[in-house]
Amino acid sequence: MASSLLASLLGLSTDEDQLQLAFNEVQNPNTPYRRTTNLTMSSPIRYYYDLMSQPSRALLIIFKLSNMPFEDCVVALRNGKHLTDDFKQEINRFQRVPCIHDNGYKLAESVAILRYLSAKGKIPEHLYPKYFVDQSRVDEFLEWQHMSLRLTCAMYFRTVWLEPLLTGRTPTEAKIETFRMHMERNLDVVEEVWLEGKDFLTGSTLTVADIFAACEIEQTRMADYDVRIKYPKIRAWLKRVRQTCNPHYDVAHQFVYKISGTGPQAKL
Repeated sequence: MASSLLASLLGLSTDEDQLQLAFNEVQNPNTPYRRTTNLTMSSPIRYYYDLMSQPSRALLIIFKLSNMPFEDCVVALRNGKHLTDDFKQEINRFQRVPCIHDNGYKLAESVAILRYLSAKGKIPEHLYPKYFVDQSRVDEFLEWQHMSLRLTCAMYFRTVWLEPLLTGRTPTEAKIETFRMHMERNLDVVEEVWLEGKDFLTGSTLTVADIFAACEIEQTRMADYDVRIKYPKIRAWLKRVRQTCNPHYDVAHQFVYKISGTGPQAKL
């Protein structure tokens, strides 16, 4: 159960008191699937997620920045709630998070959810542009990152942190080095191509591309990898992303900070 549960997380699945209260609320495993967090609309979407999931964190930040009403439906992956028949039949046939229900319409996959809600006018244009030229640049990154940055960061995390936790076996240095090399090839592209001459990945302002990417890169903290040491542009960019998205960014990443033992402003 633990192996299926945790592997699914990889997609293979300023006030400190206020931040802590918000984090405790969304992480409470006893939270029922349906808990309305905003009653200004008669039927807000239901958002099923867990903060252990990188794309779940990204969509949560995007929804909060968009001031979009939604029912906060936390799924305790660590308890295997997504592996039940009820979840498969009633929530998501793929038994993964994130996913949404919108007045009976069920949709999975984070980028599909983003585009669906954008088409409905729920995501502001500064985060996900409507103009096709600007939108295509954001889409270019989203399509690139899924089998490059996301995959290699997840595999490094799995090799160094997840598999030893599940099996009790330490990976060989050669195996770690192989996955680190693959990950850093893509971090090199972020540093040298995507952030070349720009404050953010696709231009001068933050978009959903930055949020998705930051959530993937932050995950490597738990594998004792500090991206800031080797990549000064990424270091500065992560700081800008966090500042632009806070307080939602820190709430979404409290689990990462806790497990890694590093605060968001930890010094090198």
